[in-house]
Amino acid sequence: MRLVLLGPPGGGKGTQSKTLAVELGVPHIATGDLFRAEIAAESELGKLADSFISHGNLVPDDVVNRMIRERLGQPDCSGFVMDGYPRTEPQAEALESALYQYGRPLQAAIKLDVPDEAIVDRAVGREICPTCDAIYHLTAKPPRRMGICDNDGSILIVRDDDKPSTVRRRLQIYHRITEPVIEFYRRRHLLHTIDGTGKPVEVGQRLRAILRDL
Repeated sequence: MRLVLLGPPGGGKGTQSKTLAVELGVPHIATGDLFRAEIAAESELGKLADSFISHGNLVPDDVVNRMIRERLGQPDCSGFVMDGYPRTEPQAEALESALYQYGRPLQAAIKLDVPDEAIVDRAVGREICPTCDAIYHLTAKPPRRMGICDNDGSILIVRDDDKPSTVRRRLQIYHRITEPVIEFYRRRHLLHTIDGTGKPVEVGQRLRAILRDL
């Protein structure tokens, strides 16, 4: 299965894509994970990406595309769940070209549809483990001990990205830059849209209903 999950920042793509990748037995491919791995390995691409990230800048499309293309060329990538990529229409075109080269066309792009205000509400109360990146929420998914990660005992933090004003700015960028990606996949008859609101298990059930029909 070769899938792209689309949707707004904070819309649940990460949660659903990680779970789905495990169930399908395919890699979960997220650009953030690739950046961290390449930077830690001090590879050429990692150094190039870090030169932008360390200065608070977005990594250019051509660098992101090269990193994704290299990952897709690895033996375990006959199937995958893509999370956080493509973010722009040129990235979508680059992904399509890479998959054509490898003879592994995309099977579906699934959009998690979540209203902006629901995204803002989710951000309020969210806490992150700085060690393992586990995500908690004070009402939806609280840790067993307040302020402490269930996995490794680290003290949870609140990211600046989760402040309401920051979330709204990110949503504005998403609508301007990433919405064309949705139209890109709609034109190719690959787009499926599901309701992304509700509990993660409920969203997961809707997602799997789509996959059964592919």
